[in-house]
Amino acid sequence: MGTEAEELAAIEGLDGVEWMGRDLKVNKAKPKEDRGGSFGGNRSNNSFRNHY
Repeated sequence: MGTEAEELAAIEGLDGVEWMGRDLKVNKAKPKEDRGGSFGGNRSNNSFRNHY
C-alpha cells in the first residue's frame, strides 16, 4: 500500500466480507518472528536427493 490511510481503508473494506461462502479476517501484517529450534527452519539440507 502506498500510505497508511490506504492500508487501513483496505483492511476495513475487506475485514468481515464474505467470499466464496467464508468470512474474511483481514489484519495488518506483523513481522515474522524467529522461533528458533530445528523444526522446518533449515531447508538447505537436500540430502534426500542423494537417495535416488
